Amino acid sequence: MHRPFLLLWSGQTLSMVGSEVSVLILPLIAVKVLAASTFQTALLTFFGSLAFLLISLPAGVVVDRVHKRRLMLVCDLARMLLIGSIPVAAVLGSVTLGQLYVVVSVVGALTVFFDIAAQSYLPLLVDRSLLADGNGKLGASASVAQLAGPSLAGALVSVMGLARTLVLDAASYALSVVSLLLIRTPEPARAPGPPGTPRGAAFRAAMAEGLRFVLRHPVLRAIVACTATSNFFITAIESIQMVYLTRTLHARPAQICLILALGAVAGLAGGLCAGRLSARVGSARIIWLSLLVPGALYVLLPLARSGAGLALYAIGWAALSLSAVVYNTAQISYRQAICPPELLGRMNASVRWVVWGPMPLGALFGGSMGTWIGLRPSLWICALGAWAAGLLLLLSPLRGMRGH
Repeated sequence: MHRPFLLLWSGQTLSMVGSEVSVLILPLIAVKVLAASTFQTALLTFFGSLAFLLISLPAGVVVDRVHKRRLMLVCDLARMLLIGSIPVAAVLGSVTLGQLYVVVSVVGALTVFFDIAAQSYLPLLVDRSLLADGNGKLGASASVAQLAGPSLAGALVSVMGLARTLVLDAASYALSVVSLLLIRTPEPARAPGPPGTPRGAAFRAAMAEGLRFVLRHPVLRAIVACTATSNFFITAIESIQMVYLTRTLHARPAQICLILALGAVAGLAGGLCAGRLSARVGSARIIWLSLLVPGALYVLLPLARSGAGLALYAIGWAALSLSAVVYNTAQISYRQAICPPELLGRMNASVRWVVWGPMPLGALFGGSMGTWIGLRPSLWICALGAWAAGLLLLLSPLRGMRGH
């Protein structure tokens, strides 16, 4: 891998570490500082993921029409300011649930633009034959972040307090900005729209073009159906996870950090091995195997108990993390390899809209079910649903494919 990718990779790794601090700290602020209910805490996940449902499709058109690196810079700067507003409010003694909801909502919208741009920018930095390796490294970085973020947060919370610890996330966005500024790879000229077409009509047509490409492709159609289902149930798990760990399993913050860290180690292993697994098993076959095999261990999440029984939750969470990294590396690399370059932004946006759109609904589902029937029964439903999502791939052409 050459210098531009290494800069992108390093900046994204640092930013991911900071974001994982927020993933842990924001619901803890809601539960421990603001005494939020199960449903109120789940709303953090809902608002944080709502933008993926609302703006992913138009974001893809924007990404294909602007300089991707410039857009990523703007998003990073804005997210730095938004996350930094929470420690400032903590100093003033005025952190509220309303502020948390606003911050996660706007940061979620900016993340939509940034992530679509980043996925579309990667093929400009590396050869297509290296996409699986590049995506695997980025997936490994996400797992390193899941390991380092909670560990750093746990170490700093006792010194800085919950809200002030978010300074780390704000700083990570600043470092990502620096890494992007150092990339000098030129971007190809963007194609002009059809002459004589009204701007609004051209925008809608461009948006529809990406969605048609995804829905008419038999393999992509199966991948998005599977991923959307899986994301719905996994988001439901994440929306009630902190409440389940603290109030049902009576886990201490240090134990929660350890559980999340073990999951990150498993995800890191998956990211580092994803390229080799893809080559050995088959770049198409690994897509469905990565979901169905580790997914059988998801049932350990609702089987967990307090004390030593927390190990069951840790194993189930590790299986979920491993599965997610290997699966995402495989299916993202497949998508990038088969898509025409001029459609990358809209293809990625269309996929994001379909597969991440159910996430806010999953958060509402998790919060509602956790309130109505209890946290453990809700986890049973979600764990089985997340595993069964992989069965959708066996009904597609992927079942008979080894590579692409």
